[in-house]
Amino acid sequence: MSVPKTCPVCDSLIKGRSDKKYCSPQCKSINQYENRQNKEAFYLKVDKQLKTNRKLLKQFNKSGKSIVRTEALKILGFNPNFFTHFWKNQQNDVYFFVYEYGFLKRKENGVSKYVLVTWQPYMNKRS
Repeated sequence: MSVPKTCPVCDSLIKGRSDKKYCSPQCKSINQYENRQNKEAFYLKVDKQLKTNRKLLKQFNKSGKSIVRTEALKILGFNPNFFTHFWKNQQNDVYFFVYEYGFLKRKENGVSKYVLVTWQPYMNKRS
Protein backbone atom coordinates (compact mmCIF):
# COMPACT_ATOMS: atom_id res chain seq x y z
CA MET A 1 0.00 0.00 0.00
CA SER A 2 1.31 3.44 -0.90
CA VAL A 3 1.92 6.23 1.57
CA PRO A 4 -0.69 9.02 1.25
CA LYS A 5 0.72 12.18 -0.31
CA THR A 6 0.06 15.67 0.94
CA CYS A 7 -0.29 18.87 -1.06
CA PRO A 8 2.91 21.00 -0.96
CA VAL A 9 0.82 24.18 -0.73
CA CYS A 10 -1.83 23.44 1.93
CA ASP A 11 -0.74 20.07 3.38
CA SER A 12 -4.13 18.50 2.58
CA LEU A 13 -4.35 14.85 1.64
CA ILE A 14 -4.20 14.34 -2.15
CA LYS A 15 -6.94 12.14 -3.55
CA GLY A 16 -7.03 10.70 -7.05
CA ARG A 17 -4.30 9.65 -9.45
CA SER A 18 -1.00 8.42 -8.02
CA ASP A 19 1.01 11.03 -9.97
CA LYS A 20 -1.14 13.97 -8.82
CA LYS A 21 0.94 16.68 -7.09
CA TYR A 22 -1.68 19.12 -5.76
CA CYS A 23 -5.02 18.66 -4.03
CA SER A 24 -6.81 21.19 -6.23
CA PRO A 25 -6.39 23.46 -9.26
CA GLN A 26 -6.23 26.42 -6.85
CA CYS A 27 -3.20 25.01 -5.03
CA LYS A 28 -1.50 24.27 -8.35
CA SER A 29 -2.10 27.86 -9.45
CA ILE A 30 -0.82 29.27 -6.13
CA ASN A 31 2.38 27.22 -6.42
CA GLN A 32 3.01 28.32 -10.02
CA TYR A 33 2.38 31.97 -9.10
CA GLU A 34 4.80 31.80 -6.15
CA ASN A 35 7.50 30.19 -8.32
CA ARG A 36 7.08 32.92 -10.92
CA GLN A 37 7.35 35.59 -8.23
CA ASN A 38 10.55 34.04 -6.85
CA LYS A 39 12.12 33.87 -10.32
CA GLU A 40 11.07 37.46 -11.05
CA ALA A 41 12.54 38.65 -7.72
CA PHE A 42 15.84 36.91 -8.49
CA TYR A 43 15.97 38.48 -11.97
CA LEU A 44 15.28 41.93 -10.52
CA LYS A 45 18.01 41.49 -7.89
CA VAL A 46 20.59 40.49 -10.52
CA ASP A 47 19.54 43.28 -12.89
CA LYS A 48 19.72 45.89 -10.12
CA GLN A 49 23.22 44.77 -9.09
CA LEU A 50 24.46 44.78 -12.70
CA LYS A 51 23.15 48.32 -13.16
CA THR A 52 24.81 49.43 -9.92
CA ASN A 53 28.13 47.82 -10.94
CA ARG A 54 28.02 49.41 -14.41
CA LYS A 55 27.21 52.85 -13.01
CA LEU A 56 30.12 52.69 -10.54
CA LEU A 57 32.62 51.39 -13.10
CA LYS A 58 31.61 54.14 -15.50
CA GLN A 59 31.82 56.79 -12.76
CA PHE A 60 35.33 55.75 -11.65
CA ASN A 61 36.72 55.16 -15.15
CA LYS A 62 36.47 58.46 -17.03
CA SER A 63 39.73 58.00 -18.99
CA GLY A 64 39.30 54.44 -20.31
CA LYS A 65 41.82 52.97 -17.86
CA SER A 66 41.97 53.74 -14.14
CA ILE A 67 43.01 52.17 -10.86
CA VAL A 68 40.80 52.35 -7.78
CA ARG A 69 40.85 50.71 -4.36
CA THR A 70 38.38 47.85 -4.05
CA GLU A 71 36.96 49.28 -0.83
CA ALA A 72 36.05 52.56 -2.56
CA LEU A 73 33.78 50.65 -4.94
CA LYS A 74 32.43 48.13 -2.42
CA ILE A 75 31.37 50.87 0.02
CA LEU A 76 29.18 52.29 -2.76
CA GLY A 77 27.54 48.91 -3.44
CA PHE A 78 29.82 47.30 -6.03
CA ASN A 79 29.70 43.48 -6.02
CA PRO A 80 32.42 41.79 -8.14
CA ASN A 81 30.40 38.55 -8.29
CA PHE A 82 27.97 40.14 -10.75
CA PHE A 83 29.35 40.57 -14.27
CA THR A 84 28.18 39.90 -17.84
CA HIS A 85 31.29 38.39 -19.44
CA PHE A 86 35.07 38.15 -19.17
CA TRP A 87 38.15 38.57 -21.32
CA LYS A 88 41.62 37.03 -20.87
CA ASN A 89 44.69 38.88 -22.15
CA GLN A 90 47.96 37.32 -23.37
CA GLN A 91 49.37 37.36 -19.81
CA ASN A 92 46.34 35.26 -18.71
CA ASP A 93 44.89 38.12 -16.65
CA VAL A 94 41.12 37.75 -16.55
CA TYR A 95 39.14 40.98 -16.81
CA PHE A 96 35.50 40.79 -15.75
CA PHE A 97 33.08 43.04 -17.61
CA VAL A 98 29.76 44.60 -16.81
CA TYR A 99 28.65 45.34 -20.35
CA GLU A 100 31.39 47.63 -21.73
CA TYR A 101 33.18 48.39 -18.43
CA GLY A 102 35.72 45.93 -17.06
CA PHE A 103 37.76 45.37 -13.93
CA LEU A 104 40.79 43.30 -12.95
CA LYS A 105 41.63 42.68 -9.30
CA ARG A 106 45.24 43.48 -8.35
CA LYS A 107 47.20 43.76 -5.14
CA GLU A 108 49.74 46.59 -4.86
CA ASN A 109 51.78 47.00 -1.67
CA GLY A 110 49.27 44.84 0.19
CA VAL A 111 46.34 47.00 -0.92
CA SER A 112 43.59 45.40 -3.01
CA LYS A 113 42.75 47.46 -6.10
CA TYR A 114 40.83 47.18 -9.37
CA VAL A 115 42.26 48.10 -12.74
CA LEU A 116 39.28 49.56 -14.62
CA VAL A 117 39.11 49.39 -18.40
CA THR A 118 36.66 50.00 -21.21
CA TRP A 119 35.94 47.31 -23.82
CA GLN A 120 38.10 47.77 -26.93
CA PRO A 121 37.59 46.40 -30.47
CA TYR A 122 40.76 44.26 -30.28
CA MET A 123 39.18 42.32 -27.40
CA ASN A 124 36.72 40.77 -29.89
CA LYS A 125 39.51 38.83 -31.62
CA ARG A 126 40.10 35.24 -30.58
CA SER A 127 43.72 34.20 -30.12
